[in-house]
Amino acid sequence: MRELKRLRTSANLTQEAVVHELSTLGQRLHAEGRLRKAPTFTVRQYSKWESADSPPWPHPDNRAVLAAYWKRPVEALGLRPRAADRGPLVLTSATLISQIPAGATLVPPSTSPLLEDATPPWLAQTAISTNRSGEWRISPEEVELLSGAADDNYAIDQQFGANRLWRPTRAHLLWTHHMIDRGIYDDVLGQQLHALAGKLTTSLGWFCYDAGLQASARQYFSEALNVANYTSDDVLASRTLSNMARQAVDLNKGREAVRFAKLGQRHAELWNAPSRVIALLAIREAQGHARVGDAFSCEAAIKRAWQEWERGDNELDPDWAHFLNLAELTCLEGMCRLDVGQTIRAQELLAQSEALQDTAHSRNRGICLGRLSVAAVQNNDVDHGLAAAKEALRLVESGMSSTRTAAQLKIVHDGMLPHRCARGVGDLLEHIRAHVA
Repeated sequence: MRELKRLRTSANLTQEAVVHELSTLGQRLHAEGRLRKAPTFTVRQYSKWESADSPPWPHPDNRAVLAAYWKRPVEALGLRPRAADRGPLVLTSATLISQIPAGATLVPPSTSPLLEDATPPWLAQTAISTNRSGEWRISPEEVELLSGAADDNYAIDQQFGANRLWRPTRAHLLWTHHMIDRGIYDDVLGQQLHALAGKLTTSLGWFCYDAGLQASARQYFSEALNVANYTSDDVLASRTLSNMARQAVDLNKGREAVRFAKLGQRHAELWNAPSRVIALLAIREAQGHARVGDAFSCEAAIKRAWQEWERGDNELDPDWAHFLNLAELTCLEGMCRLDVGQTIRAQELLAQSEALQDTAHSRNRGICLGRLSVAAVQNNDVDHGLAAAKEALRLVESGMSSTRTAAQLKIVHDGMLPHRCARGVGDLLEHIRAHVA
């Protein structure tokens, strides 16, 4: 008899009674802030957990309530994750570390470069703690280390761009899935591992997007949404949909961007997201409307974005929304104005944004300068377009590595061609070709 059923019958309880008590406990744990949402329980669901043949692996919130109710880990109740429930696979053609045979040696040649399909060299130096039976027990410190690395890469992306970040982030993600698939851990640490996998997956999608690897970016964004659905992580869903909306604009898929942004807003409501997140999703929606030329809807979304942003900072603001400061929101509005053909207003806003930009964050400043140069050229303001393009090129030469800035400079190059006889323009065109051709 499965332990879950034995405990119930020993307590002389019906399945209906247990389900009612579990639902009540779940609501209390949610009210205490220990669960993101109150889980639901049904008699049919509970009956499957008690069945002898491969019961379904409960949702993380359900597992937490079951463990609290019966005062023991769910594994001790006879429940075990099936292979398909141990973690989402990354949608990539490369071989996952979790697919390497258990007895294989994770030591690549020390001189091998970190190629896309190669095992990361630093794995050879990773200390794996096993017990006498050979089981690998994951420690909280390992998860914390990887989470810190993810935060570090995000900070580097904000400052310098992501062209050089997708490979190390992919290596971190592969190792996280290896921990999920092969490691031993309790339910709390398991939730942290899955959250880390989602965090790394959406970051990897963003880094691929910034590096110009658009197909890979869409792949990883889709997988991040799978993780968000699997773990009921509305925060991850909001972040990922914001990223997807931004990419859709660059791919000239304005309607798709609007759908992503609105879906992100619905997820944001589910976790009572702070105003900065709502403002970010609103300006993403505005960018989508602008790309399809819907000036009326764009204006309304811009207004909502500023209304939310002006509510101020909140201690609950997630780290991935901190970039949306005054300079960045002004820049994003300027980009919207540029897309709907309001070039004079766009140039004014982008010039304001550039003056407000933190010089330490060269990627965002470079993108702003590129857009400012485009707006100036469209306004036949060659001198200001020239100055903005030269400054963007200086950032590229200093180490900023965003493919998006390079794409903007190519647009500047084409826009400047009719003015190639003006003073300084010929040199600028050669300079751009030397760096971004």
